[in-house]
Amino acid sequence: MSKLHNRLKELRQQNNIMVKTMAELLNITPRNYQRYENGEVDPPTSKTIILADYFNVSLDYLVGRTDNPEINK
Repeated sequence: MSKLHNRLKELRQQNNIMVKTMAELLNITPRNYQRYENGEVDPPTSKTIILADYFNVSLDYLVGRTDNPEINK
């Protein structure tokens, strides 16, 4: 199972961000964002990129391919 939903929730909570704020960022409903965090639905790639940029982490970190959040440029 993907670590994506865990990482989304951890990052949001670490930064004291409300679900509503995340939903507004992605232009979706708060319930749809909760589905991402609960692992019910995977966000589309376009939304995943927005989330990685917002939290300033790599896509690989966000989806669980690495435990290093740094972006390699």
